[in-house]
Amino acid sequence: MKQFMNARESLVTDAIDGVIAASGGALVRLDGYPHIRVVLRSDWDRSKVALVSGGGSGHEPSHAGFVGQGMLTAAVCGDVFASPSVDAVLAGILAVTGAAGCLLIVKNYTGDRLNFGLAAERARAFGLKVEMVIVDDDIALPDLPQARGLAGTLFVHKIAGAMAEAGETLETIAAAAQRVIATALSIGMSLDTCTVPGSPKEERIDPGKAELGLGIHGEAGVEQVAFAGAASAMAMVADRLAAHLGSGDHVALLNNLGSTTPLEMSVLAHELCQSALGARIRWIIGPAPMMTSLDMHGFSLSLLPVTAEQEQALAAPVGPAAWPGLQRFGTVGLRPLPDGLSPIQPQPSANPARAALLARCCQALIAAEADLNALDAKSGDGDTGSTLAGAARALAAALDRMPLADSTQLFRAIGSELSQTMGGSSGVLLAIFFTAAGDAAAGGRNWIGALSAGLDRVRQVGGAQPGDRTMIDALAPALLALPQGVVAAAAAARAGADGTAAMTRAKAGRSSYLSADKLAGHNDPGAEAVARLLEDLARSA
Repeated sequence: MKQFMNARESLVTDAIDGVIAASGGALVRLDGYPHIRVVLRSDWDRSKVALVSGGGSGHEPSHAGFVGQGMLTAAVCGDVFASPSVDAVLAGILAVTGAAGCLLIVKNYTGDRLNFGLAAERARAFGLKVEMVIVDDDIALPDLPQARGLAGTLFVHKIAGAMAEAGETLETIAAAAQRVIATALSIGMSLDTCTVPGSPKEERIDPGKAELGLGIHGEAGVEQVAFAGAASAMAMVADRLAAHLGSGDHVALLNNLGSTTPLEMSVLAHELCQSALGARIRWIIGPAPMMTSLDMHGFSLSLLPVTAEQEQALAAPVGPAAWPGLQRFGTVGLRPLPDGLSPIQPQPSANPARAALLARCCQALIAAEADLNALDAKSGDGDTGSTLAGAARALAAALDRMPLADSTQLFRAIGSELSQTMGGSSGVLLAIFFTAAGDAAAGGRNWIGALSAGLDRVRQVGGAQPGDRTMIDALAPALLALPQGVVAAAAAARAGADGTAAMTRAKAGRSSYLSADKLAGHNDPGAEAVARLLEDLARSA
């Protein structure tokens, strides 16, 4: 098991010290390691109501990451997924509580309830004013007498934190926290289980499935459901939440459960906007990791119907950098393209033979997508097939508006289409290739000569030559052999592509960043794509 840790026994203390060291002096801890792990605000003077929360570690940045101005006063940290001890909680209460009192914010788990509850009783015996609220925002198990506390806890942290910073009384803050708890809703979904440090990973989620309604401690969800992409995943989550939704406008908290990439989280935010809940959500917090479950590949969605006062509290500035802030949520804003960048639409014209040829080329690249990705993964980032297939799909969809009867304009139109739909350096180089071919055709070159001129321009702009382990190693010999027919061109392209497997020193493209042992024995994926395309055409010749 590969994890950036020293030992399971020191994982939490090492992590806490890292958070404090990187806080710029905003945080300190009590001197009680290893049994007492309490993170505090360094500027706290006990003149206001203190907010103390915590629980098991593994949910970072919760809880220590939200200690600071406008949020928590202290966080009490247990072992991974284990409640802190009574003494640890009591230490946190005693360290921050003054005459204004202390509010304990506890997630609804038995260990947390018992340890925080007993610590509160002992603190009251010292004469301190202590109130405790228990967050139970999970709606995945409707028949459960005591619902779990999930990321909706952060609504309480933020609203109570703003009120405490403003100098409100303990009674007022506790009552406001209870109102939030009464209406907060959460549910989570994951594609994989988490990895508990020092323990083997449980592989319980079946292939092609996602787990819906899971907690934040690695426990199983309510059910495994078929996974068919981000849209259906968000639709299922939205459907479950909609049954419990209150009236009025809502704020959404879109939480990363640990290892979901920012790209995926942004897709989920888009799907949330498109979902049945989209029109009811006026603000969003995230998407961001806020209440994680170690490295779980999942997300949770929390909703809260908000009053004007709650909105103001959620929007109030805070010290902790981990808090993503409150943002308006709505439609995607658009602006027109600047002059000169709006694509020039070609005049469509018919040529069934050319249309069929281009359609076959597109289909050949689409069919090779998985193989080219696998080949690229050996020496790159595994996306060559997807890049080419995506451009091929776009070109195939655009054939009915192409100037098929005019080869000069057709070359240029293909170049324009690729410049818009194909990313990466390959998209730019192929756009240059076809645009230059169009210019050469306009100057009187036949179609083979035009394509050769396009290759010359690519070599000039891109800097690659035959032998540099790029698509040119297949394309250049293929164009030289093309006057003898497609079969000869395909054979030349195949020889050129296979020759790249012995080239262990790439001089251009992404492969030039890789060592010889990463390249040896593998064809360049761009050259392989050229060879496969021509081989497909040769079979039908």
